[in-house]
Amino acid sequence: MNIGGTSRQAALDALQNMTGRAVPISLDEYMARIRRAQEFMKANGFDALYLNAGSNLTYFSGTKWNPSERMVGAILPSVGELAYIAPAFEHDTIRNFMVVPGDVHCWDEHEKPAALLRQVLEKMGIAAGTAQSPVIGIDESTPLFLFEAIRAATAGYVLQTAYPVTSFCRMRKSDAEIALIQCAMDMTMAVHVAAASILYEGITTAEVEEFIQLAHRKVGASGSYFCIVLFGEASAYPHGVNYIQTLKRGDTVLIDTGCKVHHYISDITRTYVFGEPSERQRFVWNAEKRAQHAAFEAAQLGIACEEVDKAARRSLEANGFGRGYKLPGLPHRTGHGIGLDIHEGPYLVGGERTLLEPGMCFSNEPMICVPGEFGVRLEDHFYMTPAGPKWFTQPANSIDQPFASD
Repeated sequence: MNIGGTSRQAALDALQNMTGRAVPISLDEYMARIRRAQEFMKANGFDALYLNAGSNLTYFSGTKWNPSERMVGAILPSVGELAYIAPAFEHDTIRNFMVVPGDVHCWDEHEKPAALLRQVLEKMGIAAGTAQSPVIGIDESTPLFLFEAIRAATAGYVLQTAYPVTSFCRMRKSDAEIALIQCAMDMTMAVHVAAASILYEGITTAEVEEFIQLAHRKVGASGSYFCIVLFGEASAYPHGVNYIQTLKRGDTVLIDTGCKVHHYISDITRTYVFGEPSERQRFVWNAEKRAQHAAFEAAQLGIACEEVDKAARRSLEANGFGRGYKLPGLPHRTGHGIGLDIHEGPYLVGGERTLLEPGMCFSNEPMICVPGEFGVRLEDHFYMTPAGPKWFTQPANSIDQPFASD
């Protein structure tokens, strides 16, 4: 595939909606998630969980609600049915958004919602003052101000992070989750190919970002969930710079973007050169590809996540790049989990002793940053199967052929 040479409109016209095979998570799967969580809770001493608005609430109830200064969430007891907490004026809206049915307990604007949370726990039969204080897991994403309000209202209860429960359930994706991630990844890959085709000398990063937004809509997403476009020296900054760049011949191009399909996220990065790559660019790009391959080969069932990160770093060091996080080299972890959140556990990073199991999904992106020159990040995701790792998207062929379809 040639980089550039296609008009913006022609590239958009060549794209089509790709969401036809995307099947939302079913009520049966949500109920199975709740049962699994409750089994874990009973085995590990949790009497209930508080799930705050955000991805944990979505994961267990199907309710998509953005967190704010108002308490919106759900209580999941270790025995019994899920119950919701919401402002009274949001009662009907919550009911419209929920997938898992449950009572909605409401508070008015002048009332303290954390006090209502305690009342709901007591109605569930989870009351303080018993011989053994009830243990309530608090969603790890709960903001501090809300946690402090809950703590003040729940004297006699033991509050712990819900992360052992939420991570246990969420880190191993079901077939339905993997299918949604696959759909989102395929969509973003098509957008990447289209974006590369419209490049020309003088185009700005802002113009490419705008095109990617439109392209994601064309393939069926609501738009880009995020988008990073970097040219030249700016590509050495992993998450971008605060200024717009204009493309010149010989520039390194780094594009990192993704979208959502039924709340599940894609995230793919490609790096290539507009024009003829220099020997320096080829060397660094090839070192990046070798590191990505080393990480993938190391990702075998039963090994610790940190071993994948170590494999990528050994490969980079063998090519003369910095030990540890030193630059030029890899300044961050090799990969992250992905699902309802773009970054979720477990992580491919030193110190992460979680063992790889079927259903776990990861990015593989051991970026090389060369300050003052350029950066190269090749990011594809893989998931663990009973036979080992499997790519969601095929890695780039070469710096001259950055897409596997070339």
